Amino acid sequence: MPFLGQDWRSPGWSWRKAEGGWQRTVVFGDHPNEIDVLCDVSGENLFVGAVSEPANQKTLKDICNHNTKSQCDFSDKWIYVQKESTKERHGYCTLGEAFNRLDFSSAIQDLRRFNYVAKLFQLIAKSQLTSLSGGAQKNYFNILDKIVCKVLEEHYNPRLIKELLQDLSCTVHALTKGVGKCVLVGSINVWLLRLDTIHHWQLQLHNLDIPKQMSNGTKFCDLPLDTHNTILYKFSDASDIINLGQAIPTLHMLSENRNLWRKLCLFHFSERQFSMNMVLTESGSVDWKGLYFSLQRHNPQREHYGDTLHFCRHCSILFWKDRHLGLFFK
Repeated sequence: MPFLGQDWRSPGWSWRKAEGGWQRTVVFGDHPNEIDVLCDVSGENLFVGAVSEPANQKTLKDICNHNTKSQCDFSDKWIYVQKESTKERHGYCTLGEAFNRLDFSSAIQDLRRFNYVAKLFQLIAKSQLTSLSGGAQKNYFNILDKIVCKVLEEHYNPRLIKELLQDLSCTVHALTKGVGKCVLVGSINVWLLRLDTIHHWQLQLHNLDIPKQMSNGTKFCDLPLDTHNTILYKFSDASDIINLGQAIPTLHMLSENRNLWRKLCLFHFSERQFSMNMVLTESGSVDWKGLYFSLQRHNPQREHYGDTLHFCRHCSILFWKDRHLGLFFK
């Protein structure tokens, strides 16, 4: 019974055969559980019976919207993207619903998804913040609070989060002044408090002090040149290559290698773009490092992430790539 659901065109729910009949599989976080009764923190039953419908849809929605800081978050493996109302399915899928049901709150704990979620939040901060509902906006800032806490505790990619907060600060500041007030959801005082919170996050990241690791074992500088060169070729960000090259003279020599910058250009840009921005040295050879920064100013760079959201056009579902692959190989 894998395709039994509210709409015969949807992928359906996950079911298991039990002694008393079929039971629906409900997912909490990353661990599936077969349950008969699902209760919220107040003890109120949301599901009654093995395969019954939600008894209180509003309560379940409130948990998803406003309880993102709890340790028990309701999540789905996929969501059906409904663009308009039909006879079979009413309403449509919003960006806020994707936040609530696709486990964004715990996705930031996965290193494969962290950069993708942060970049998505940055794009929303630039242009889509006002399109979020009130509950989705609250969820957005709750997840952003978790992102900042992760960076402060684990010192993971603070530069990306600084750029995100800078874009968000500019957007919120513009919206709280003049014409932008009319498109904000909620009180203007709430947004002023959020702006103060953003500035507080920026101050925390600005004062972030990454301690030096004291170890008596093998250090990075003790590794052979081939290992240093291999590590440099794994970077896709020019800033990381330049910063690492400033550590010791040997790394600086490796970071100026023409072939390294050529590989970086080939990774981010096409050969057609090369011909329009070719940079030559005095000897007539190609200055790949100069070409990279010239291309960077005029063209978007290729972005690579460990795990991303995918959309299936055949069945109109949105899902995390790695999580959904497990559904096909069960």
